[in-house]
Amino acid sequence: MRIYTKTGDAGETGLFDGTRVSKADPRVDAYGEVDELNAVLGLARASLAAPEAEIDRRLDEIQRELFTVGALLADPRHRIAARVEKAALAPDVVARLEGAIDALEGGVPPLRRFILPGGSAAGALLHVARTVCRRAERRVVSLGEGAVDPVVIVYLNRLSDLLFVMARAVNHREGRAEIEW
Repeated sequence: MRIYTKTGDAGETGLFDGTRVSKADPRVDAYGEVDELNAVLGLARASLAAPEAEIDRRLDEIQRELFTVGALLADPRHRIAARVEKAALAPDVVARLEGAIDALEGGVPPLRRFILPGGSAAGALLHVARTVCRRAERRVVSLGEGAVDPVVIVYLNRLSDLLFVMARAVNHREGRAEIEW
């Protein structure tokens, strides 16, 4: 199988239901933002210090879930999740994100003010991932009510919170002081 198909040479792409749409279609834009988030998370993982096995494991899990989110976004008729098990978000997915947030928050100082994004390379990249996640969330919301399973919006919202806490935890563990605004 070749990586190039030439089917997108006229500026169109196919959705899961076979519909051809412009590559500028809001739905394509939304799953493109999720794809960018996934790539930034890969970069953040590559930048983690060796002892961050738990965060690396969680990021691996999140990257896999983001493929599911992308599949759901590329499915305007909401049919893929019924056919493809990997294309369904687990019922407890948001609760798992919240549990991870709670666990990581216990290991960092309480937040008293806004902090400037930065710190270690991995911490800074997790801050970048958080902003890309927020942009993806905005793109998904802009699709309108009923365009996607509501859990996708909740997932992205909670994921951005988790990425913020992960950035703080990584920086704290690496001895990088937070710079308050």
